[in-house]
Amino acid sequence: MACSTEFIEFVCAQLDGVGIIRTKKMFGEWMIYIDEKPIVLACDNLCFVKMLPEISDLMADASTGAPYPGAKEHYILDIEHRSTAQKVVRALLPLIPYPKKKKK
Repeated sequence: MACSTEFIEFVCAQLDGVGIIRTKKMFGEWMIYIDEKPIVLACDNLCFVKMLPEISDLMADASTGAPYPGAKEHYILDIEHRSTAQKVVRALLPLIPYPKKKKK
């Protein structure tokens, strides 16, 4: 099941204030960019973030799962808890690289 537009709007509202938010629909699911970095992957009305050791303490109680078949295990971000979600995103911002530019 793909994410609903209402869910993506809710995620963006919850993350408002952490940076410039942009969304991109990809294969029926969504990537949420913060300050042009791909931070949150939204699939089936769940938010996923990369499992990096630097955020393991913040995500100690989080569930994990694969956002789509064949994907690496990710943390499931509890987007309902705004302050925690924003802390996680702020911690990820310096760790996630900018996407590579496509060569023409």
